Amino acid sequence: MQAAKSLKARKRVALIAHDHKKQELIEWAVYNKAVLSRHELYATGTTGRLLEDHLDIPVRKLLSGPLGGDQQIGAMVAEGAVDAIIFFWDPMEALPHDPDIKALLRLCAVWNIPMACNRSTADFLLTSPLMHQDYEVILPDYSQYLGRKV
Repeated sequence: MQAAKSLKARKRVALIAHDHKKQELIEWAVYNKAVLSRHELYATGTTGRLLEDHLDIPVRKLLSGPLGGDQQIGAMVAEGAVDAIIFFWDPMEALPHDPDIKALLRLCAVWNIPMACNRSTADFLLTSPLMHQDYEVILPDYSQYLGRKV
């Protein structure tokens, strides 16, 4: 039997945007304010402040991405404290914290956490009926990996 984790109807959503994508995320979030207000929001530093200013709803702000915010969200994914991530990242910009970003993408895949990396995917994620009801996430079976002999 595979392990599962229950996500409540009120999801814990992390919002992240690279500098050249912040305005796009803000516009998307303002358009989706009514839906986002039903969930618990987390964000990296500047993005969180901008979201709070534009949405007038509380956002738990973590460190700036390059200063460890991406890793903080990654830790929350590993601990089961985040249910979905909206990450508007800039594929045209080389960033000094690329390893942190790749680690976050990897952790979402490892723990079967939905992640949107652009506006279209974020729209699909936010409008899914599963986003607004309890949902059982099937966790991958890592028992063979954990029990391996080094």
